[in-house]
Amino acid sequence: MSAPRLRATPLPGIGVQYDLVTREQRRLSVVAHRDGSRTLGVYRADDPDSCAHALRLTGPEAGALIDALRPAHHSANLLHTTDLGLVAERIEVAAASRWNGRLLGETRMRTQTGASIVAVLRRAEAIPSPAPDFRLAGGDTLIVIGTREGVDAAAAILGRE
Repeated sequence: MSAPRLRATPLPGIGVQYDLVTREQRRLSVVAHRDGSRTLGVYRADDPDSCAHALRLTGPEAGALIDALRPAHHSANLLHTTDLGLVAERIEVAAASRWNGRLLGETRMRTQTGASIVAVLRRAEAIPSPAPDFRLAGGDTLIVIGTREGVDAAAAILGRE
């Protein structure tokens, strides 16, 4: 059996639509919007041009779904757990976060939680070992390492419940 193929169609001003026809001849589509959100479309079996259901997902929701679809899924945000009781987790800074535009050191993250921010993912760039004078931006994803309790406390500081 050949590998499934995605057909990409640019949607000017919107993003890109990806279409997949399954082995059972069902059509699925994903519209990757420029704002990072995704719209999933499932088309009718009796009319592949009629969308039976569409679902809009935020960027983080789409990421969680991608993680769940991977064969080696463990958790949407959990990167690694060791025998030492440390975890590394991705925590996003929301655009509406009080930390958007503020310095990393102002969070007092390490002092208050014992967790460390070891990298920041911004767009397609990774910034390793950000210094306290690093300015956070909405949409940044922080890679935080610490105990489970410390990482949870870091997430609370950043406003993610």
